[in-house]
This record gives sequence, structure tokens and C-alpha cells, in this order.
Amino acid sequence: MSSSPLLKLHPRDDVLIAKVRLPAGTMVETEEGPVPLAQTIGAGHKVAYRARAIGEPVHRYGQVIGQCTAPIHPAEHVHVHNLRAVAFPRGERPAEPSRNTTTHAALEPTRFFEGYLRPDGRVGTRNYVAVLSTVNCSATVSHLVRDHFREVQRDFPNVDGVIALTHKSGCGLVSGGDDHATLERVLAGYAHHPNIAAYVVIGLGCEVAQASPMAQRHRLSLLDSGRAPPIIGIQQHGGARKAVAAAIEAIAQLLPLANFARRTTRPASDLILATNCGGSDGYSGITANPALGAAVDELVRLGGTGVLSETTEIFGAEHLLMARAESEAIARKLQERVDWWKTYLAMHNADVGSNPSPGNMAGGITTIAEKSLGGIAKGGTTPLVDVLEYAERITKKGFVYMDTPGYDPVSVTGLVAGGANMVCFTTGRGSVFGSKPVPSLKLASNSALYRHMEDDMDIDCGVVLDGTPVEEVGRRILDEVLAVASGKKTKSELAGMGEAEFAPWMRGPTL
Repeated sequence: MSSSPLLKLHPRDDVLIAKVRLPAGTMVETEEGPVPLAQTIGAGHKVAYRARAIGEPVHRYGQVIGQCTAPIHPAEHVHVHNLRAVAFPRGERPAEPSRNTTTHAALEPTRFFEGYLRPDGRVGTRNYVAVLSTVNCSATVSHLVRDHFREVQRDFPNVDGVIALTHKSGCGLVSGGDDHATLERVLAGYAHHPNIAAYVVIGLGCEVAQASPMAQRHRLSLLDSGRAPPIIGIQQHGGARKAVAAAIEAIAQLLPLANFARRTTRPASDLILATNCGGSDGYSGITANPALGAAVDELVRLGGTGVLSETTEIFGAEHLLMARAESEAIARKLQERVDWWKTYLAMHNADVGSNPSPGNMAGGITTIAEKSLGGIAKGGTTPLVDVLEYAERITKKGFVYMDTPGYDPVSVTGLVAGGANMVCFTTGRGSVFGSKPVPSLKLASNSALYRHMEDDMDIDCGVVLDGTPVEEVGRRILDEVLAVASGKKTKSELAGMGEAEFAPWMRGPTL
């Protein structure tokens, strides 16, 4: 990385990225020679490298990130006051590269971690007992049950804890409709998840999301024994207090069975690594995201799986992912998900330009295309082998995509329901996200954030700005992924984060 305070990321780029806060008067090397800054530029923000006229495109990462709304002069700040999002008509995409379907060779024979091999062949990185709530009306009862087992590790040291997975839905749904099916798919995905050794299901009794039919439809079983899991209905048991007692008794019987689990040595190919970002800034697409992408590439070379998501945050960059699809059918499936989102947003008087957030913009990101081009770097460079619906089971090895919203809790809930057993979460503004029952590593895009929120950040990716190669930081990330998969606690786990972030996607009407 250059020692200059400004970065030019691609020869085609019209902007430079400030590595640090630059006061007015700082000389900037532009296409027209040295020009002084007319105003102070914040760290991570864009400075014009060349002049652009109204209506002309502006490039970053070698791709179009927006269109000028006012004349832009060299060394001028480029942001929301003179740059707007540009909507590409369907079928018209900028600078589409040829499809990359080259499989990368393994860098090393294999690597290992210590995980929990489950009867279905999947491998857990944690060993939890869960209380699954079918409806918000059973959330408090579920929390009371969980609270009874706060000190569970004292008697059952091989159990990571008892967690209550509650939410705000489960009734007021169209019976058999999309939201009902999605909620069932999420709950079943968590019930089957390799990080959950055993579970009970708690409902009210009169809700749309009935527990027993769900258990039958999704073949829920206890410890993969074929025996139905304990299902507690508050109304059927005679009220909240009796339901709490029944659930406590059921979990007390499950804990010794869960405690029998032991970690064994497993290959890295058993890892399914979900990637997500939140609170992105102007550095995210330069440091944390490409470093995570390097880690994903190496994991894929080792036979593992890396998952990209957040469809509202690939707009303007989807053509780059489609170019990596190993078949036209997979590329079309991704295009279909993007088109669905455009229709869905239009139904709610929104469009793709409604993203980014105020925090993103304060950090230097101006348009959704700019955010997306930096965000997809989390997915590395290997071929795209599958495109999945929200919370659909992840079955293919390699680089896959899951359709989720960009909202972090909802996105990661779908990824975990699909079977991800590790999460890496990049942030530039500072997210304290956790995702029980799956550990979530927080990757800071800049060193100032890492120092400021050191109790929450796991890895400082800002060292890329100081010259550390992206590939080296990627190796550090993968090393930490393997260590955490083997039992090392993440910062969010040490802080007790991750239970309240269970948030199944509800996209339809509430009746």
C-alpha cells in the first residue's frame, strides 16, 4: 500500500480515497497535476482525481458508482452533494467481465479444527441446548426457562449454554403463506443446526405457526434419534408457570445427553463460513472485505464453503457475481433474486438507492453501487456454485450465495438457519453483533475503530492501509476462524452478545 495519504484503487478511477483526515490546503496529485484541497476531507472519503461534468459517470474500483449532479473539479470532495446513484436498466450492466469459472488449486493439503461431529455428518463449532419459540406469545416463557439454566456449565461443562431463540412473529400470518413457510424453515434450520445438540419447542397453542405440524413437515427429531422433540404448549399445560416447569424438566433430561458430546479433529472442509457486513465505511471495500474474501478463497481451496448474502447490498455489482457463476442457470437465478427485490421495493415506494445508511455516508460511502462493489469483495474470487433462497439448507461446497436482506440480524439468521457454523462480520463504523449459537468474528476496517472498540473487535484489518498485504490479513482471519471453530471465544461471546439477534425475515402483511 502506498505511503501517500490518498489511494487510487484502479487505473480507470475518477476518485482518490483519503487514508486519513486531510485538512484544506493539502496538495493532491490529480490528472491535472498538484491541486490544493479547497476543504477538509474526512478519512475514507473521496477526492476527485479528474474533472467530471454533470451527467458523467464516476468510477471507483474500476466500476461506475454514480453520476455527477454538479460539475466536479480535481481535488474536490466527491459525495452526496455532487454524486447520485445511477439505476442500470435491466440487462444493461457496466463493464461486464468474462465469466470466471477457474477453480483455484489448494494452497496446502488441508487444515484442521476441533469440532462436534453430528449423526447427520455435519460438524458443530459450539454445543448448545436451545429453547425455540414458535410465536412471540411464548417469548417470555422461553426466557424464563433459559434463565433457570444460567449456570448450566457448572454441572454440564461440555454444554456451551441454554439459549432462548425468540422473535416478534408467529401469528397474524397468512396460514401457509410465504412468511409462515419462512418462519418454519428458519426454526427447523436452527433445530437441525449442528451447533445445537438438543432443544425444546414452546408455543402458546392458538397461533398460526403451530409447533406439531411444523415438526412433522420438517421431520424434527431429538438428537437425530427419530424421536419427536419436546413440544410445550402454554395453553395445553395450564398456563405460563406450568409451561415453564414442563420445559425445565424436559431440558434437565436433555442436558446429560448433550454433555456427552466431545470435540474431535475435523478438516477445514467441514466449515461453512457466512460473511456479513454492517456499519460499512469508505475503507471496508479496501481492507476488511477483500481480506475476508482472501480467507474465503483459501477456505474454498481447502474444500470448505464461503457464503455471501445481503441482496440489497449487491445492487450495481451483481454483474461481477454473475460473471463468476459456473453456469448460465446459476447466473439467471441470481438475476431473478435481484429482479424480485426491485419489484418488492417498488411495492413499498422504495428503490435500490434507498441504501446506504446515514452511518455509511458519514464514513464516506455515497451510493449503493459504491457500497456493493466494496461489499462483494467478502466473497473472494472463486466460482459461484449455487444461489439459495433465504434460510435454505447449504449443501454445496465452494462459494455460494444466499438471498437475504442487508439488515444484519435478519441476514445472519437466514445464513445460520441454512447451516453456517461460523460467521465473519466486517464493520467500519463499529458493530457489536453476535449470532448465537454460531460464533461471529468482528473484523474492523480501520485501526482507529479497532483501538476505540477493542472489546468488540476481533481482528484489525486496518493494517492493510499501513502496507500489510491483503492476503496476509486473509490468512490471519482464517487462522482465527479455525481457532474460534475449535472453541476460542469471540469478543461478542465474551460480552454475552448474540441471543437477541435471532430475527427471522418477515416480508408480508401482519393480519
